[in-house]
Amino acid sequence: MNPRVKDVFPRKDHTLLIVFKNGETKLYDCKPILNFGVFQELNDLNYFLMVKVEHGTVVWPHEQDICPDTLYLEGKEVEKECNAV
Repeated sequence: MNPRVKDVFPRKDHTLLIVFKNGETKLYDCKPILNFGVFQELNDLNYFLMVKVEHGTVVWPHEQDICPDTLYLEGKEVEKECNAV
């Protein structure tokens, strides 16, 4: 089982800087999903920035979420120095 999300920092370029419970930090690009179904609402930057961590994954107010395994496996590793939002 992959680690779960500990913290999330949304960025204005529709990416998420994600800190996992195992200490790894990855950058997940949401742009590829923005034109699909419930995720279209994330095109609104103000709404996108409302992301939070709940039950080990990222969620938005209208119940959009992304599987934590997807976030971990498809996220790009970043250096610790790059954690600034």
